Amino acid sequence: MASRPPRSISGPIVWGSVSATLTVVMLVGWIYVILRNQFTAQSVGNVWLLIGGIISLGVITTVLILFSVFLARQILENRRQTTFIDSVTHELRSPLASLRLGLQTLGRRGLENEQREQLREMMLDDTERLAAFIDDILEATRLEYGKAGQMISHVSLGDLIDRCVATVARRHKLEPEIVDIDVDDSIELHIDATALETVLKNLLDNAIKYSNSPVRVQVTARERDSGAVEIHVRDRGVGIPQGELRRIFDRFYRVDHEDVRARRGTGLGLFVVKALVEDLGGRLRAHSDGRGTGTTMTINLPKTSDGTALALEEDAES
Repeated sequence: MASRPPRSISGPIVWGSVSATLTVVMLVGWIYVILRNQFTAQSVGNVWLLIGGIISLGVITTVLILFSVFLARQILENRRQTTFIDSVTHELRSPLASLRLGLQTLGRRGLENEQREQLREMMLDDTERLAAFIDDILEATRLEYGKAGQMISHVSLGDLIDRCVATVARRHKLEPEIVDIDVDDSIELHIDATALETVLKNLLDNAIKYSNSPVRVQVTARERDSGAVEIHVRDRGVGIPQGELRRIFDRFYRVDHEDVRARRGTGLGLFVVKALVEDLGGRLRAHSDGRGTGTTMTINLPKTSDGTALALEEDAES
C-alpha cells in the first residue's frame, strides 16, 4: 500500500528549526570553551578557528533552512497532486457512469421518442463535460512543458463572448440571459481566437459554478485610451479571501473552504487561464472583498498578440 503524504507541513519546519537551534547551541558552546580555556593574545590559530566556526554556523543554518523550505514545498505539492487525482477520479467517474446508464436505458424496448431525446441530450452534455475536462488537463500539460505556436486571426470580441456565453450556459443548463453582456461591438482583436475562447469559457464557467442561485454574471469590455482592451467577468458568488487571491492561479490549488469543496474542480482552470493570457501578451488579475462578496476577474489584452498596446499602456501608467 502506498504511503500517504503527511497531513501537515509544520513537521519538517519544526524539525528544521530544532536542528538549527541545536547547531547554534553546540557552536556557541564550542566558542565559549575556546574563549575561556585557550584564547590568548598570541593564539592566532584560535582566531581563525573562531572565524571558521562562525562561517560553519552560517552555512549549516542556511542549509537546514533551505532543506526545511524544500521539504515543506514538496509535501505541499504532493498534497495538491493527491487532491488533483481525487478530483480527476470523480470528474471521470461521474459522467462515465451517467453515459453507461444512458446507453443501458437506450437498449430497453418500448422507450418513447421523447425519452430517447432526453437521454441523447443528457449523454451529449456528459460528453461535452468530459471533453472540456480533458482539454483543461492537456492544455495545462502543454503550458507546463512548452508553448505551441499561436494561430493568429481577426476576432470580433463581442461575437466571441456571445458564443462563449451560449456554450457555458448550455453546459450548466441555464439560459444565456443570466449573463449581462456589455461589450462595445466595435472592439476587434488580432489574436489567437482559440486561446482567448478557452480563457473566457473558463472564467464564465467559474463565475457560474461558484455562484449561488439565482445566478447573475456580468461581462464588460472596453477599449482603453492606450489601445489595450480590458475585460471584466463579475459574479455574485462565494468570493475569495484576500490572502488567497494570488494563490488561486497556482497549479492544483483550490481555496480550502466548504463552499469551494462543494463544487467540482481540479485546480487547473485558473492556472491555464493565467498562462494563456500571458501568452497573449496580457495580464490577469482577481479581485474580491472576501467570502460571500463575489469575484471580479480582469483581463488586460493588447489588440494584437505582440503585446505592443499593453506595453505602451504600462509605460504610460508608470
